[in-house]
Amino acid sequence: MPVPGQETLAHGGNTSCVEVLRDDETALVLDAGTGIRALGLDLARRGTRRIHLFLTHLHLDHLEGLRFFAPLWDARVTLEIWGPRSQVFGLRERILRSFSPPLFPLDFRDVPARVSFHDLPAEPWRAEGISLFADLVLHPGPTLGFRLESGSSSVAYIPDHEPVLAGIEGRSRDWISGGAIADGADVLLHDAQYLEEEYDAKIGWGHSSVDAAVAYCRAVGAARLVLFHHEPDRSDAALESLHDRACALTGTDLPPPLLAREGMSIELG
Repeated sequence: MPVPGQETLAHGGNTSCVEVLRDDETALVLDAGTGIRALGLDLARRGTRRIHLFLTHLHLDHLEGLRFFAPLWDARVTLEIWGPRSQVFGLRERILRSFSPPLFPLDFRDVPARVSFHDLPAEPWRAEGISLFADLVLHPGPTLGFRLESGSSSVAYIPDHEPVLAGIEGRSRDWISGGAIADGADVLLHDAQYLEEEYDAKIGWGHSSVDAAVAYCRAVGAARLVLFHHEPDRSDAALESLHDRACALTGTDLPPPLLAREGMSIELG
């Protein structure tokens, strides 16, 4: 859940949303947590009219901001929403549950933007010089991780993930959850919600300890780890302490990890 307040001013209190910026007029967005509200205002200022939104899963912390996404309420915008396949209901039916009273005052039929929904295919998605590969990862409910590639650069985005359930140490990458997504990525944004001493009480909840995140980064050969999906009860000071722990764990064989914060920009060659 979002946790705005005095204790989260440095790193931000919104839930997951990341934009991939390119040299064109199409926006590519990962997840629609509450962070997407501010992004939507920025896209409106920039005059962006075509948007691809990729959802890792439909837990509310990754979807709650969609209803307050300014481009959704602009008739000039084309919004394509991609998300995990379900054996029961389509992506449209599952998302539209939140667009109805009493949960929300407006019905989806009131949305002026041109919106289409797509279950992510098995083959990679490609457009405008970028490719995106999705695969299921260990987290309750159908949950995807994403790998994005453009030229020689690659980013892996796995915000909700508990790979230790299937094992990390001593396994080849094709036997590690999300291994094909994160394999050799230049940047890996990965779940690091818990301290190791907290994790025993959270086994099976679908999230990683900071120790597991560093071990995972090392096992998949990713170049740089970004600690992501912060515990909502953790203050800025506590996050800095978690970051110190991650830096100590990386040793000399990995660059120091980055601690995700709102407004962070990472440039890839």
